[in-house]
Amino acid sequence: MLNLILAIIVTARLDTVAIPIGDQTQLHIEATTTPSEQVYLPVYGENLTDEIEIVDRSGIDTTRLKDGRLRLHQSLTITSFKDSLFYIEPLPFVADSDTLYSEGLTLNVIQPFVIDTALAITPHKGIYKAPIWWKGLIILLLSLLLPLLLVLLGVWVWRRWFRKDVVATDAINPVLLRPAEEVAIERLDSLREKQLWQQGQTKEYYSELTDVVREYISRRFGVSSQEKTSDETLKLLRPLLKDKRELFDNLKSMLNIADLVKFAKWTTTAEENEQNMQEAYSFVHDTTPEQSENTEEAKL
Repeated sequence: MLNLILAIIVTARLDTVAIPIGDQTQLHIEATTTPSEQVYLPVYGENLTDEIEIVDRSGIDTTRLKDGRLRLHQSLTITSFKDSLFYIEPLPFVADSDTLYSEGLTLNVIQPFVIDTALAITPHKGIYKAPIWWKGLIILLLSLLLPLLLVLLGVWVWRRWFRKDVVATDAINPVLLRPAEEVAIERLDSLREKQLWQQGQTKEYYSELTDVVREYISRRFGVSSQEKTSDETLKLLRPLLKDKRELFDNLKSMLNIADLVKFAKWTTTAEENEQNMQEAYSFVHDTTPEQSENTEEAKL
């Protein structure tokens, strides 16, 4: 279950190849690559195939191997409610401009019991009269719900009639957000002054550095970067920075090094730490709209 191209190994395997109908098993997706190669694991929605559902999924774990390569791993919890032998087509892994495929898999979903279709059909029963106690239950529920309804009504009346002045005041005096690039540069300056990596706090340094960049990306490009992995963020940014290939590659390198430091205990040099800070400054400056730059020049 592997495919090898340019030192990139992709695999897909099942914990078990046969499950009872409605039971679950784990599909493990892995890619082994070098730090210089970028590999994207397959992305699925709620279904793996038309008949196989994905009920849960883990995050993508990155592990550094003894030979210096990286292993990306994700587990998908799958199930099916149809008894059949299913063929899972090879899973696609994107590596830069190439697409690699794992080998296909088979999953046998078994019906654990036999349905006897020869049994006679049971006739419908007559109308069943509910006991009297349900009336008391309805009265109890109404007595509990009535105070809640009165409270909700009071809140609606207050918002409808007494909230107008507050809303009107907010509309007259709106809160103006500071420009995204101004906030980012200010936070980068503050991070540099802390000298975290110089004090041996390299992990904290890269955590704060990537937080600044991710918040800037969220505000500048409308990409919720703080809720996504580095691979997901880069995948969304690639078409937005198609005319700035070098800028995109530098951002990609910085995020990859930060992930290695934070999750794989990677050791960096002083030159790399300073260079990644410069890359963050350059990314903010080179993606700032010209109008914002002209405005700052006018203030000076």
